Amino acid sequence: MRRCLAVLAVLSCLAIQPALAERRWMTVLLDGRKVGALRIDRDITTDTVTTTQTLDFRLTRIHTPLLLHSTVKAVESPAGAPLAFYASSNMSARENLVEGTRRPDGAFQVANTVGGESRVDLLTWPTGASLIEGQRLATLAHGFRPGTIYQVRNFDSAKQQVATVDVAVLGDEVVEMPDGQRETLHHLRQSLSGMPSVRSVDVWVDDQGYIRRAISPLLGFHLEMASCDEACANAPDQDVDVLRASMIDAPRAITPNLRAAPMRYMITVRGDHPKPFVETDEQHVSPLGDGVYYVDIGFSRKGKESTPSSEDTSSSAWVQSDSPRVIDMARSIVGDARNDLQRMRRLRAYLSDYINQKGLDVGYASALETIDSRRGDCTEHAVLLTALARALGIPARVVTGIVYVERMGGASRVFVPHAWTQAYVDGRWISFDSAERRFDATHIALGTGNGDPWRFFAAMNTLRDIRIDRAIASSNIIDLPGPSDTGAVGNVGAGSGR
Repeated sequence: MRRCLAVLAVLSCLAIQPALAERRWMTVLLDGRKVGALRIDRDITTDTVTTTQTLDFRLTRIHTPLLLHSTVKAVESPAGAPLAFYASSNMSARENLVEGTRRPDGAFQVANTVGGESRVDLLTWPTGASLIEGQRLATLAHGFRPGTIYQVRNFDSAKQQVATVDVAVLGDEVVEMPDGQRETLHHLRQSLSGMPSVRSVDVWVDDQGYIRRAISPLLGFHLEMASCDEACANAPDQDVDVLRASMIDAPRAITPNLRAAPMRYMITVRGDHPKPFVETDEQHVSPLGDGVYYVDIGFSRKGKESTPSSEDTSSSAWVQSDSPRVIDMARSIVGDARNDLQRMRRLRAYLSDYINQKGLDVGYASALETIDSRRGDCTEHAVLLTALARALGIPARVVTGIVYVERMGGASRVFVPHAWTQAYVDGRWISFDSAERRFDATHIALGTGNGDPWRFFAAMNTLRDIRIDRAIASSNIIDLPGPSDTGAVGNVGAGSGR
């Protein structure tokens, strides 16, 4: 829940721009409570426009503060042509860096440093993509006539990916700013093209196309940024416990014997979430209408899902499965295990003890960083377990969802945000959870990803709109399938591997 830098990077790509050619400030609010400040510096020379956005963000997780800091810088020509980009963040104990510089041939040399591990690659600039100044110029070019609809391609420096953004001009509005002044601004609504499950961002810009206010969803909260003076932006922050606010009450106590067998949940999802749950080999989703779903968590079965993609087998900046250290660690753990199921069980059992310090103040750490620190929570477990599996040639991915706990942070019988690993074994996707030591029928999957933090947020925006109405034990359900040859739900991802 503290991985908010990833979502704020997405907001940056959705055209959050400075308002003047000098230093500017914005206050950052979460559901109306102040949680941070954004400083924007703009430097213009004859040949370049350099924009630097520096964000300080403070959240709380069960009374543990989490301080986040990020910087995004774009160097462009006065016409908006990209020349260089830079992004840094402290999602974990180490700074994560991205530095891209345009070469004479037009390609960009990009250096990525995550968890102390650096990679250098060449990037062919995506056609039509723009950075901060280019996005502002595109806004001006399309104008502010109400009803205007257009599409832009914004480059996200942190991910080195292009976001295709649909923009609708809603009209002019009088907006009250934090200092009490009223400004007439142009209201634009921006949404990621082709992603109906990702809610839109509302921005209000002035006549020069500079943003003055923005509102977007973040983990079920309303994130707001509004222009104000330095004293306003740097006023004391207020506590917002995002983990406690994201907990979902269970409709009943779910005892260990119930968790080890299939379960059916009746769940209501409020708001506009077209696909709030993901279909997997272990989870079947049945829409009932009006935002109500049956979610069946049962035995893993072949053929329900597609086979692994290249994302499930390749190394990445966060899941460094091609690192010699990861490969050596994986091989030493599995030893003489005879098949992939045994290998995954041994990896799971080993990591359950290896990561021996639970850190609520840990950001989103990479596999290599977790090997060094042996600290983290469910995401660090899932990322490292996924990396170790891929290092052995076993396709694996990170699942984002919720899991039942008896007690956490003063709450009882709740579902909390969670992440675990799924590996492709014997023609099916099977879950392994080293943080909880076993996968069971209280693991409800919201999405899957390759291990990058951005995927976590895409799945987590529904949390505060979910209500679990019923949890029905398998003994009371006549239409759930029987067990497969891998055994019961609670046993697949557990065991010592012997």
